Amino acid sequence: MTSRLDRFIKDQQLPKAFSTVVEDYYTPLAGWLHQQCIAKNRLRNSPLVAGINGAQGTGKSTLSRVLKIILEENYQWRVAILSLDDIYLTRAARHTLAQTVHPLLQTRGVPGTHDTNLGVEIIHQLKHLKAGQSIDLPRFDKARDDRKPTSEWETFTGPAELIIFEGWCVGSVPMEADRLTTPVNDLEAQEDQDGAWRRYINHQLQTSYRDLFDQLDVLIMLQAPDFDSIHRWRFEQEQKLAALGTATNQIMDKQALSRFIQHYERLTLHNLNEMQDRADVVLMLNDHHDVVRAHYKK
Repeated sequence: MTSRLDRFIKDQQLPKAFSTVVEDYYTPLAGWLHQQCIAKNRLRNSPLVAGINGAQGTGKSTLSRVLKIILEENYQWRVAILSLDDIYLTRAARHTLAQTVHPLLQTRGVPGTHDTNLGVEIIHQLKHLKAGQSIDLPRFDKARDDRKPTSEWETFTGPAELIIFEGWCVGSVPMEADRLTTPVNDLEAQEDQDGAWRRYINHQLQTSYRDLFDQLDVLIMLQAPDFDSIHRWRFEQEQKLAALGTATNQIMDKQALSRFIQHYERLTLHNLNEMQDRADVVLMLNDHHDVVRAHYKK
């Protein structure tokens, strides 16, 4: 393992056993992406776009950054990472949605709270970057709950061999309309009694998010064992943020977190149920957050 990866593992306070996950699963995945890119470039000269899906706390950003390090060091690639979180609508835009469509849309996260046109445009620009050309990638300030000013966006210089697009609902597909009727939790039962919020989310997946996810060449899924594990891991994330002194004004207690994560429950359960059959690669996690198996679609 390279010193750069060692530093990353230490800086992120990842367990020593994570090195084994990198060797057994993430390094082979990087090699697979390299082969996919070679195969694609035989057809057209443009970077591979890899989507990484995983519920909250499954390790999407960690996987993305590890793949970037491996591919940059082993293959001298330029790898651009774009997170679904970074294309959230501005706070003002979500406030307008909350007033005109449904109050729950004030909370960022669900389909309908992202600027999908911005996402499509950024990926399009990344695909066409030539040597020496640069693009500024949007970034979101979660502490302020708003998009960072363009002066604070991150510059990426092309060309890119790989574009990683990661997010909790990346690659998601809509549900059948009749499955939206029954609430899945207290949030839906009490704050979306007529189902308008969940129907709006589903419609977004049918329309603008389909255009965004159509940009993907391959889809990688980090599959959690169940929703209870996701809830627990998300709370562990909050505790880690508190220990690091990061965005302390935004740290949630168990009650606040329980309500927050209910916003994501329906679509998360839907993804756990059906995405494994569509994804090109599925990395299966156990209760302890470790990757224990990988499945590659043939």
